[in-house]
Amino acid sequence: MSPPIAPVGWSRWLVPPAALSIHLSIGQAYAWSVFKPPLEDALGLSGTQSALPFQLGIVMLGLSAAFGGTLVERRGPRWAMTVALVCFSSGFLLSALGAATGQFWLIVLGYGFVGGIGLGIGYISPVSTLIKWFPDRPGMATGIAIMGFGGGALIASPWSAQMLESFGGDNSGIALAFLVHGLVYAVFMLLGVALVRVPRPRVEQRTDGRPATPAGPQVSARQALRTPQFWLLWVVLCMNVTAGIGILEKAAPMITDFFADTSTPVSVTAAAGFVALLSAANMAGRIGWSSASDLIGRKNIYRVYLGAGTLMYALIALVGSSSKPLFVLCALVILSFYGGGFATIPAYLKDLFGTYQVGAIHGRLLTAWSTAGVLGPLIVNWIADRQEEAGKHGADLYGTSLFIMMALLAVGFVANELVRPVHPSHHLDAAPAQPAEKGAPRARRQRAESA
Repeated sequence: MSPPIAPVGWSRWLVPPAALSIHLSIGQAYAWSVFKPPLEDALGLSGTQSALPFQLGIVMLGLSAAFGGTLVERRGPRWAMTVALVCFSSGFLLSALGAATGQFWLIVLGYGFVGGIGLGIGYISPVSTLIKWFPDRPGMATGIAIMGFGGGALIASPWSAQMLESFGGDNSGIALAFLVHGLVYAVFMLLGVALVRVPRPRVEQRTDGRPATPAGPQVSARQALRTPQFWLLWVVLCMNVTAGIGILEKAAPMITDFFADTSTPVSVTAAAGFVALLSAANMAGRIGWSSASDLIGRKNIYRVYLGAGTLMYALIALVGSSSKPLFVLCALVILSFYGGGFATIPAYLKDLFGTYQVGAIHGRLLTAWSTAGVLGPLIVNWIADRQEEAGKHGADLYGTSLFIMMALLAVGFVANELVRPVHPSHHLDAAPAQPAEKGAPRARRQRAESA
């Protein structure tokens, strides 16, 4: 499947809706919790077991993005979006079969493994294309698309809940809900496949008659792994995501526990509303903060994420239990930084490594997300369980984990400060050592490596 080249006069503003159709669909992953209670009742699962499809899906997201990134770059966005459509929708169809037959392993295989591949390929599918269409505002462009992943749950959560209420929470009702998800998302994602285009190549000539290379540094995906900049950004993303997902995963019980011993305890309904607010902050941060990075720079915006994030955690840990508005405000800011970090990282990679294989580099970097997806909830839940066993309750369940999050953000802040421009020796057009006529040009060697 050849990458579709835009005809003359094609509007670049048609590309963000194509990306949004994919990201709004795969963003359903954040609404998995809607299916947990009915699955536990229908199949006799524990809470840990019912979380397996989601956990495997996030792991496969990182792995498929890492290993499939170069292929996505080579085959183009339409191929990648098609693969994402097939895998993500097939995952729901397999899950429907699993629910109908009472075979939970089919749900884990479908939603977690097959659907998780669709998550990873779909997540990175539009990144490099958007950056090429919007070289003047890469942060805004990627923020628009990745905003969809954060906001997908705002659509999927009430929609899924309504279907389960209409179809029933037994095996057949869950199976029918999965089936409808798979079919509807296939149609919606097909819009993105049909709309997406890559920009027409600019044929420019150098003084020696050969085609001109793109402006700025250009680094292959394989060569990027050999730079300290890639691993510093891996640490930056991992720390920022760990801090955000630590609150997101435990949001409802956390706010309930913080104010359980006060005169104004938080009801179940209010806790659910708090979770919805966090999702909105996550989505708004993806477009708002990433657009701001086009104005103040990527390093500066990550200074805000990591530095101000540390301050927000400190306020929650020290005085959060004494003021409900302060607790909510700090949590919303942290989640906006969490979303903004996801949306800004592709533009940060483009600044450092160029557009040559930025999608593949981004895919490899998303292994930091897989790591954080395990690390953040593990820190918060494990420490809360140990504190509860020690007889503590309320806000005391979370004090230690909050200070750990502050330390992790500080580590990310230091890593961001150490980021420098990539050394020219890693660039595709880096000249070989003298004499120049001996040996293959470095660009040819690196392109061969990345193939």
